[in-house]
Amino acid sequence: MASFLGNSRSRFSVYRLEFFRSTVIGIPNYWTENRKLYLEIQLTTMTIEWIISACLGVGLAACCGFRVFVPLLVASVATKLGIIGTMEGLEWISSWTALAVLSVATVFELGAYYIPWLDNLLDTLATPASIIAGTLLGTSFLQIDSPILDWGLGLMLGGGSAGLVQAGTSLLRLGSTATTGGIGNPVVATGENIASFGLSILTVLLPLFAFVIIVLVLLFIAARLLSRRKVWFTRAGRNQAGGTSPAQFPRSSNGRV
Repeated sequence: MASFLGNSRSRFSVYRLEFFRSTVIGIPNYWTENRKLYLEIQLTTMTIEWIISACLGVGLAACCGFRVFVPLLVASVATKLGIIGTMEGLEWISSWTALAVLSVATVFELGAYYIPWLDNLLDTLATPASIIAGTLLGTSFLQIDSPILDWGLGLMLGGGSAGLVQAGTSLLRLGSTATTGGIGNPVVATGENIASFGLSILTVLLPLFAFVIIVLVLLFIAARLLSRRKVWFTRAGRNQAGGTSPAQFPRSSNGRV
């Protein structure tokens, strides 16, 4: 009987030790593993949110190259409707005053580009304005802790994309003025208005998809600007070298030089 009780106690001690290991010792391991998993999920979520926010900021900033106030107006309406959250440094855009001012400014901007002599003048003013607006939007949506890095990336990504688009549209309007005498400028202005509204709304609803489209647009504009610059430098080099094209040589009556 004593041996049976001794064996029972030893078995109970073993069971109690196993229970202690599986509960008291296992709890920290359980919480540690789940905490690591939770941190990984949280980090992944924060990364995805930051990427979406960056695409949103760069996309709206690039649209400032088409029209300065349209992306700001779309961002204001989207903030009012709760589609996008209010970003730090951009709280003013969700106010009714900002919505009213941006609406009036957008109407005047859209209408002014249909005046033949005023559209080219507006391009001169819109270039620095679009860079400023693009930098503001890019900086507000990037949300980086370092202010220097935040404003630096906002200027490069937001202001740079807005300035590049504005340069492309300005050259397009100058080409239209030179070839059609300004008659085709309203068509160019209408296309810019549609692109500004369409891409801004698409950026708010589908930031990643809109970002891909905007990158393709930026690459196309950059390629066109580089090709035009190459032509300009080639012509300038020929003029400085004093080269004369065959058409400038005097020809005889039979067509020979």
